[in-house]
Amino acid sequence: MSGHEFESWFPDSGGIDYEDTATAITDATVEEMRQIAARYPQPRSALLPMLHLVQSVEGRISPAGVRACAEVLGITTAQVSGVATFYTMYRRRPGGRHHVGVCTTALCAVMGGDHLLDRVCDKLGIHEGETTADGTFSIERIECNAACDFAPVMMVNWEFFDNMTPAKADELLDALAAGTAVKSPRGATLTSWREAERVLAGFPDGRADEGPTAGEASTLGLRVAREKGWRAPDAPPPVPTPTDEASDNQGGAA
Repeated sequence: MSGHEFESWFPDSGGIDYEDTATAITDATVEEMRQIAARYPQPRSALLPMLHLVQSVEGRISPAGVRACAEVLGITTAQVSGVATFYTMYRRRPGGRHHVGVCTTALCAVMGGDHLLDRVCDKLGIHEGETTADGTFSIERIECNAACDFAPVMMVNWEFFDNMTPAKADELLDALAAGTAVKSPRGATLTSWREAERVLAGFPDGRADEGPTAGEASTLGLRVAREKGWRAPDAPPPVPTPTDEASDNQGGAA
């Protein structure tokens, strides 16, 4: 075995903090969990949005949230915690009012994503995976935001901020710290991370149509094609398969 091993960006993510037993989950929260579960033919399929609901109430995945999900779905707490600790969108520790994610994968890295992450960490005085002492910001290194045409990309409360620079990041963080209304260039006006988590749980906030569905970089090819009158070639007729031919022969014999 070589001396080089895979280095995880999440070595300190840890498990759920079972020592912190404080909870804000109420009977109303549990009823909303039942509403989510009722949307699915198999109730356990509702676990992911239910965990987002837990985060919207608790600010993290809490022991009480794990137990509530397990009871509503009729599964074990081990099954719930296994899912909650598998996906990085579920927080093991309390996050900030605004959760900042900086992509450092592939093109974002080439375009300065690592430098951008360092600048945000320096400005907030915390490292990735941490939350500021006043609870305003938490920060995460994101593994691909699927927005390479706008690299480097940041997200705040899961809303995109495109073509970022250190100076633009400073302006964005200053505005959020001051409580100024901030709108994503391809999304809605920012709420809090907890409010965004409630939307991911399946409870719309009415902001889905505030932003454009795509940016200029994503639609450039379509615009050029329309200007030049280009269109996709017609699809060729399907080639009959032996199964199709056998079915036709059986039909003719009948």
